[in-house]
Amino acid sequence: ICGIQHLERAGNRLTLFDSLYFCIVTFSTVGFGDVTPKIWPSKLLVVIMICVALVVLPIQFEQLAYLWMERQKSGGNYSRHRAQTEKHVVLCVSSLKIDLLMDFLNEFYAHPRLQDYYVVILCPTEMDAQVRRVLQIPMWSQRVIYLQGSALKDQDLLRAKMDDAEACFILSSRCEVDRTAADHQTILRAWAVKDFAPNCPLYVQILKPENKFHIKFADHVVCEEEFKYAMLALNCICPATSTLITLLVHTSRGQTAPWEAFRQLTGTKQILNRESQQSPEQWQKMYGRCSGNEVYHINLEESTFFAEYEGKSFTYASFHAHKKFGVCLIGVRKEDNKNILLNPGPRYIMSSTDTCFYINITKEENSAFKKHEKHRKNHESKLSYHGASRLPVHSIIASMGTVAIDLQDTGCRTSRGPTLALPSEGAKEGRRPSIAPVLEVADSSSLQTCDLLSDQSEDETTPSDDEVSAGVEYAKGYPPYSPYIGSSPTFCHLLHEKVPFCCLRLDKGCQHNYYEDAKAYGFKNKLIIVAAETAGNGLYNFIVPLRAYYRPKKELNPIVLLLDNPPDMHFLDAICWFPMVYYMVGSIDNLDDLLRCGVTFAANMVVVDKESTMSAEEDYMADAKTIVNVQTLFRLFSSLSIITELTHPANMRFMQFRAKDCYSLALSKLEKKEREKGSNLAFMFRLPFAAGRVFSISMLDTLLYQSFVKDYMISITRLLLGLDTTPGSGFLCSMKITEEDLWIRTYARLYQKLCSSTGDIPIGVYRTESQKLTTSESQISINVEEWEDTKDTKEQISYRSNHRNSTSSDQSDHPLLRRKSMQWARRLSRRVPRHSGKTAEKINQQRMNLYRRSERQELAELVKNRMKHLGLSPAGYDEMNDQQNTLSYILINPSPDTRLELNDIVYLIRPDPLAYVPNTAPSRKDSFCNTVGQDTREETQL
Repeated sequence: ICGIQHLERAGNRLTLFDSLYFCIVTFSTVGFGDVTPKIWPSKLLVVIMICVALVVLPIQFEQLAYLWMERQKSGGNYSRHRAQTEKHVVLCVSSLKIDLLMDFLNEFYAHPRLQDYYVVILCPTEMDAQVRRVLQIPMWSQRVIYLQGSALKDQDLLRAKMDDAEACFILSSRCEVDRTAADHQTILRAWAVKDFAPNCPLYVQILKPENKFHIKFADHVVCEEEFKYAMLALNCICPATSTLITLLVHTSRGQTAPWEAFRQLTGTKQILNRESQQSPEQWQKMYGRCSGNEVYHINLEESTFFAEYEGKSFTYASFHAHKKFGVCLIGVRKEDNKNILLNPGPRYIMSSTDTCFYINITKEENSAFKKHEKHRKNHESKLSYHGASRLPVHSIIASMGTVAIDLQDTGCRTSRGPTLALPSEGAKEGRRPSIAPVLEVADSSSLQTCDLLSDQSEDETTPSDDEVSAGVEYAKGYPPYSPYIGSSPTFCHLLHEKVPFCCLRLDKGCQHNYYEDAKAYGFKNKLIIVAAETAGNGLYNFIVPLRAYYRPKKELNPIVLLLDNPPDMHFLDAICWFPMVYYMVGSIDNLDDLLRCGVTFAANMVVVDKESTMSAEEDYMADAKTIVNVQTLFRLFSSLSIITELTHPANMRFMQFRAKDCYSLALSKLEKKEREKGSNLAFMFRLPFAAGRVFSISMLDTLLYQSFVKDYMISITRLLLGLDTTPGSGFLCSMKITEEDLWIRTYARLYQKLCSSTGDIPIGVYRTESQKLTTSESQISINVEEWEDTKDTKEQISYRSNHRNSTSSDQSDHPLLRRKSMQWARRLSRRVPRHSGKTAEKINQQRMNLYRRSERQELAELVKNRMKHLGLSPAGYDEMNDQQNTLSYILINPSPDTRLELNDIVYLIRPDPLAYVPNTAPSRKDSFCNTVGQDTREETQL
């Protein structure tokens, strides 16, 4: 305005009011033309002003309109008309983070029938910048409505139309320093919603198990610490259980990776030679394809997969459904019973009203089998049937295998798990080994009762020599004391008398024993060490699955709790009845504490995320201390199986971090591409996650979200983890494929063998392979003759061979070898290479390998010196083989023609042994537990 008035002084001499009038008329695009600039400077200024206005004003108007709309939403309400004509769910949170929001939206809208639903977010705080940017995306802006308000106010619940909502999700803030206070807020929100809208289904997430009984009225409850500790415990005996459960509760739809791009990133080529070697990416193809398997349900009489098995045994239906359709039947539910039974066993007869639960890539309604159901029925009606079996002739021939059927022993399994015996010599000479067919109805004469109560391998009436010498005898029963209300009773291995609290301390001697370290106890099995900040009530759920009655006594691993803070008396009173459970006050930061608790002969080390570090000023920095501590453990004890819990799943890329590993860097780039595509499981191809060595409880948030569509998912997950025990329901366990089992050859034959002999149902395979990559540091070699004379070369070759074959004691006794290797590394660094390019790169890689070897020796010497200082014998410590060149992954419900490999670990759902035990008078163990329960009634912590 002033510019126009100033410039026009040489022309029309406009007044300030005329300049204002001209600007308003011009920018409002009216343009009367009664006032116009006369000289060229004024015209140039008007052109510039119009160009700037065309860019700036629309942006400003858009921001004003969006701000007005958001304020209307936050302070407005969800209209009653929309609530009655459209479907919506309400999400109640104390603070909304972008990761939580995206996990909820991606999982909720992954189901086709939820595309027309609206999500109303009720949060007491204003949305942050990241959430605002996401909600501006058209895909979410039309579906998500953000209301600022409190669930404790009826006015805000009325604004969200809670009484008309299809469901209400109440989530706890796990990043709070005081997790108990966060649970109290969640409880009040649940009470307020239940009071305002009694008919609205409630889906509640709680953190502490002792607070769970306050919200028992909710339709679905997920207790974070219950699931976390049970999953970490099963990881120690069934590898990668956390990855198995995470993939089952995610809607992943079979993640696949861009293989051509991955080959370019890694520099590898697909090679298929006469030994049928697989390309380095083959494991990702199989792993990604099998990750799309989920749990579905269908009524038997409406099913194409299972309708023909009415009146047949459960194992018969499971085997033949997998053989024909590739689906894995894992459980059933009777019409008149709400309890789900996982693998009820061969004696369970399928009924037309049963609900079947199965694992498959897609549900039956969306499969191609359903579309061709009419054609299949018409085709089967023309087939000839053989006798009373009512099966087509080709099915009978296929299931029989050969005429000479080798009926395997279906007796009780030994304490080491299922035994897949080799066929007889006569069968091996003349014919291909065959497997007994799965019977339509279980033959009671061929099925022997496997009474785990008596534990025939170690009968309690005749205790073993070790028990006699130790003066310890175990019983089976229900734990007489629980640290919190609401824990599900589990039949466990127990002691006849509780251990004095002083004897639970591992590193302190008392009047009953003088042991001060784990080595002095002389345990037969390797330890399981749990590093936690405090002994919370959730830690009780770590011990119970490892002491369940179906675990053979000879396979029980001692459990050592490495706690930063001493446990309270309530917790000690709960664990003192379990055999071989100890605690020690210490930290994983301290090498002396690790050595005293027996890390050098531990089978697994579980590192639990500390509550005090879950909140940090900078996002994703909450895991910094845990990651660095685990990396130190990995460097000191590289063969130790470390299972780590993280707060943020995105931080798992730092687990066992190797900056120079080309394969890991290629996986990092692959993860970024998957994340850009919107994958909610972009981290699934990371090696630590695929191997089950890292876990984040936030990955189980989808379990609560998926329960809105699949109301049975929480129950099935609790049964798999051993949190609930239903009479007649099976349990999750595993078996290892040995050389004696390779005659079975394929997964389909293994399925038949297990169903026909032991009644077990396999659901997946955990496979470990050698990582054969030409770009890996460990496989780069150079010709040192170009750089050293013959004498030096021979010395270095002898050094390398000695280093590979030497133990820790050999390397500590030969400092000359280490000195010569360092001298050679220095000479390599000083010499100027005569060739550039790939040769120079290989030289650098070899020099780094030498540096790493010398560093490993220094770490070994450090550990040995500390052991000697503590009075521990270093004989049990070796340099522990480096496991960087192996990778492990899970195949959920693989195809029937999948070949079995040596050392494969098969996940099994084994029938409940107690279901076959006839009802008799109370045994000695039951009476013992009842007596103990009456004598030890004490105050329960609330």
